[in-house]
Amino acid sequence: MKLISIGLKNFRCYSKESFVDINDLTVLIGRNDAGKSTLLDALSIFFEESKMDADDVCVFGDSSDVRIICEFTDLPDNIIIDADYPTNLNNEHLVNSKGNLEIHKIFDGTLKTPKLKGVFAKALYPAAENANDLAWLKNKELKDRANILGIEMSDPKVNTVIRKEIREYFETLDLKEQEIQLDKEEAKKIWDKILQYLPSFALFKSDRQSTDQDEEAQDPMKAAVKEAIKEKEEEFNKLSKYVEEQVKRIAEQTVDKIREMDPYLAGELEPQFSPPKWDSLFKMSLTGDDQIPINKRGSGVRRLILLNFFRAKADSKAKSIEATNTIYAIEEPETSQHPSNQKLLVQAFLELAEDPSCQVIITTHTPTFARLLPLKSLRYISTPQKNTRRIIDAGEETYHLVKKELGVLPENDVKLFIGVEGINDELFLKNISKVLLSEGFDIPNLDELEDTGKIIFFPLSGDNLSRWTTRLANLNRPEFYIFDRDTKPPEPPKYGKDAEEINSKTNCEAVSTSKRELENYIHPDAIMDVYSNLKINCSDYDFENLPELIAKELHELSESPNPWDDVKEKKKKEKISQVKRWLNTDAVSNMTLTRLKERDPDGEIILWLEKIKQYIEDK
Repeated sequence: MKLISIGLKNFRCYSKESFVDINDLTVLIGRNDAGKSTLLDALSIFFEESKMDADDVCVFGDSSDVRIICEFTDLPDNIIIDADYPTNLNNEHLVNSKGNLEIHKIFDGTLKTPKLKGVFAKALYPAAENANDLAWLKNKELKDRANILGIEMSDPKVNTVIRKEIREYFETLDLKEQEIQLDKEEAKKIWDKILQYLPSFALFKSDRQSTDQDEEAQDPMKAAVKEAIKEKEEEFNKLSKYVEEQVKRIAEQTVDKIREMDPYLAGELEPQFSPPKWDSLFKMSLTGDDQIPINKRGSGVRRLILLNFFRAKADSKAKSIEATNTIYAIEEPETSQHPSNQKLLVQAFLELAEDPSCQVIITTHTPTFARLLPLKSLRYISTPQKNTRRIIDAGEETYHLVKKELGVLPENDVKLFIGVEGINDELFLKNISKVLLSEGFDIPNLDELEDTGKIIFFPLSGDNLSRWTTRLANLNRPEFYIFDRDTKPPEPPKYGKDAEEINSKTNCEAVSTSKRELENYIHPDAIMDVYSNLKINCSDYDFENLPELIAKELHELSESPNPWDDVKEKKKKEKISQVKRWLNTDAVSNMTLTRLKERDPDGEIILWLEKIKQYIEDK
């Protein structure tokens, strides 16, 4: 599942119900105390990583109805609630009008310690009599209902089947939007199953104290433990179920024996099993060679550990075929970091967000992030106005508000803006520049140029092109664009007209690849160095979708029982995305000048790098 929106009501500064759309990468930007961190803290409470306290209750709202609302998409096609009979959330009528899962956690804030009142799904649920309460009925109650209606049950032991057959009995279910409580009676089985599909969540705050239990140094490892457990959750649950069954059996036998001696005492005893909290059983820490605890180091060192955790996760996510969905929430990641490290961190976030199994949410009041990140990722939160917060979604208005409030200005050292179609193209260019430099070729090191603020990459995906060109128009810096051709001759390049328009402007230049995309310039030997078991013909693929071809073969070489054509589109995209990342990192790193000249006899890539060098030196 993926989070697509978060809503708050009567929570801290959000008295009225307010929603924020969430992307793969979301940047909450605004002045201090505007309500950015509130959203992250609310998510932490929703995912049960922290607890609500009295200070979380809005003093201007209804404290008996404090809500944290999360809406999810990419729902599982099948879930097993009982007896190995598959169903899904749509069949159980637990999705909203958009087909998404919308969960409301409602708290009673009138108490000294706020208490969870219930977990609800806002859904189009049957309102028809005798069909409007099926989620909460136990097996006997469902059978009684079916008998009253005269329904012949195909499998009276399976609740999922009985609910389905009762619903099919009605000509109309009279679906109405309502809140269905999931954490009571039989519906709790459904909620327990939904919990297994929710993303794992990790929150990293900027204001931790330096104590012996300082979470900032430990949280990255805790997040890694939780994510690893989430990936094997089904196996852990099977183990827990086995232990529960075995222990309950002995407990029931013990009660039976007690009953023989003292029936009254036996009547008061009932076996109760508390499932383990698996992530508390595994500990991992980082200790320096001098045995000085990491939490006793400076805040910059601790944040540096966090920075490299995200860089490591970006790399491991890219190399993982089956990664669990994870949400990383980071408060003010630029805190205590050198500008060059801030850029590395932004790069890591962009790479993580490219992974289909990962989402990143950042808070910041530093305009640098607004300039470096896609416009669609920005969420501007206004300053307080009558005890509410105004959320402005992505769009040109967002950018102008950020620019007006915080100032989005070019750094004096910037010599060139480079537009590419995505993070993978940026990785290709950076890695190929390192390869050529290692062979003594006189071209710039793009990583170093970016670290020193000489160049800035920006994404052209989606509708960003026109907005970026408008945004850069008044900054008086050269612009260099590299487009994928995407088409096979004699068709013109996909972005040919855009390139022509850019080339007509002063101090702007745009080129299109002669091959399909940058991955098609990678030599087959460099690919085979990474994927030694591939059998596809990599020698003639100028206009093939190379990442898809490789993803398909890797899938067929795996132990997956499903042929490629039967794999769902979402999963295909995930596999292709992971291959693209491998190609633009590992495979490109195995290139040489000789290999590049074989794949690029006209020297396009070297020419582009020389142009970049010329722009840098001319300014």
